[in-house]
Amino acid sequence: MWPFPASVVELRMMAGFLSLISRLDAPMPSRLLRWSLTSALAGFLFGFDTVVISGAESTIQSLWSLGDGQHGLAMSMALWGTVLGSLCGGWPTDRFGRKATLLWIGIFYLVSAIWSGLATDVYSFMVARFIGGLGVGISTVAAPLYISEIAPADRRGRLAGMFQFNIVFGILVAFASNALLGPIGENAWRWMLGVEAIPALIFSILCIGLPESPRWLISRRGDEEEATRIFRLVSPEASSQEIADRVQQIHQAAEESDSSERFWTMRLRVPIMLAFLVAFFNQLSGINAILYFAPRIFEMTGLGQEAALLQSIGIGVTNLIFTFLGLWLIDRLGRRTLLLIGSVGYIASLGTCAWAFQSENFGIVPTCIFAFIAAHAIGQGAVIWVLISEIFPNKQRAAGQSLGSFTHWIFAAILTSVFPAMVGAFAPSHVFLFFCGMMVLQLIWVWFFVPETKGVALEDIEKKLGIAPAGKSL
Repeated sequence: MWPFPASVVELRMMAGFLSLISRLDAPMPSRLLRWSLTSALAGFLFGFDTVVISGAESTIQSLWSLGDGQHGLAMSMALWGTVLGSLCGGWPTDRFGRKATLLWIGIFYLVSAIWSGLATDVYSFMVARFIGGLGVGISTVAAPLYISEIAPADRRGRLAGMFQFNIVFGILVAFASNALLGPIGENAWRWMLGVEAIPALIFSILCIGLPESPRWLISRRGDEEEATRIFRLVSPEASSQEIADRVQQIHQAAEESDSSERFWTMRLRVPIMLAFLVAFFNQLSGINAILYFAPRIFEMTGLGQEAALLQSIGIGVTNLIFTFLGLWLIDRLGRRTLLLIGSVGYIASLGTCAWAFQSENFGIVPTCIFAFIAAHAIGQGAVIWVLISEIFPNKQRAAGQSLGSFTHWIFAAILTSVFPAMVGAFAPSHVFLFFCGMMVLQLIWVWFFVPETKGVALEDIEKKLGIAPAGKSL
C-alpha cells in the first residue's frame, strides 16, 4: 500500500513553504513569483535527492551483501552524476533552452526515484542514482540561471536565492519523510527513495507552464516579439518604452558579443575567476565535510548517540532559518556584504572550534558548529548561485554557470573523500584551523576583488566588470 502519510506531509510542507515565500515581497507580480518558485523547486528535489539516501544506505548494504568499496561506490553514484551534470549542463541549457532543460531535469528525477525504488540489484540501483545525480548537476546550472534572466534587477537576489532555500528545505523534508516511512517494514527503503517521484512529477508538470527566458529568446533565437511579451508579463508596471529599451539593450549586448563567442577568453577573465573562486571558497570552508561527517565530529567531543539528532534536526533547522534570513537580506544588503558577514562568521566559528579541540573544551563545539552553519547559510549559501548567475554575458551565462557549478561539485567530491583521512592524519584542531585560514583568504578576496551586483541590470553588470563596451543603460 502507498504510504499516504509521508506523501501528505511532503505536500503540506511544500505548500507551507510556498505560502511563506509569497509573503516575502507582497507587491511582486504573481506570474513572476510563480515562475521563479517553479524553477526553484528544482532545488527542493536537489536537497531531497541528496539526503534521502541516508535512510536507506545501511539496508541496501546488507540486502545485497556489499563490501565497503562497492557500498561506497553505490552511495556516491549520485554525486558523480552531479559532477558530470554540472560539467555538461550548460550545453542543453543553451542548445534547447532554459524551459526544456528544466522539464528534463524533472523527468530525470522522476525516472531516478521510480527506478531506485524498484531496483533489484546494486548495478541497476547505481544507474538509477547516477541519473538522479545528473538531474542535480544540471539543476544547479539551469534553475538559478533561468530565475536571474526573468527577474527584475531589484528582485533578482531573493528570487534566485530561493533555489538555495529550496535545497535546505528539501533536506528537511527528506529527513521527515525517512522518519515517517522507516517503521513500515522491510521495504521501507524502497518507499523512501520512490516517494521522491511525487514532487518530481509535480515539478515536471509545472515546468510545462513556464515561459522561455526572454534573454535566451533574444540572444539565441532572435525572437524579440516573444521576449517583449514575456517582459510585459514579468513587469506589468513598466511602460512600453521601458520594455522596448530593455529588449534593445539585450539585443545590442548580444550583437556586441558575436565576435567573442568562445568562453575561455581574456575578455571573460574577471567573471571566470569570480565564478571559480566563489565556488572554490564555498567548499574550502569545509561545509560539505562538516555536514556529511557531523556525527564523527560530535563523537570526538564525547556526545555519542546525540550526534545523529544534532545533525539531522539541529543543523537542519539552523540552516533553514539562516538561509531564509539570507534570502531576505540579499537584495537589501547586497551579495558582497553577505559574503563579508559570512566570512567573519566562518573565521570566528571555525577558529573557536579549533581552539575548543586544542584546549579540550568540547562543550562549546556544538555551538561552534551551529554558528558555522548559520554563517554559511547567510553568506556563501545565500550568495553563490545568485552571483554566478549574474556575472556572465547572456551568450556565455550557461557556460559560466556550468563552470561555477562544476567547480563547486568537484571540490565537494574531493573534500568529502579526503576528510576522513585528514581527521585521521591530523588533530581536529589543525583541520578546523586549516578551514579557518581558507576563510581568512576568502575575506581578503571579497574585500578587494568582489563587486556588488545588487540592483544592477544583467547587461549593466557586464559594463561594471569591464566585459562589455559602455553604452546606454536602462
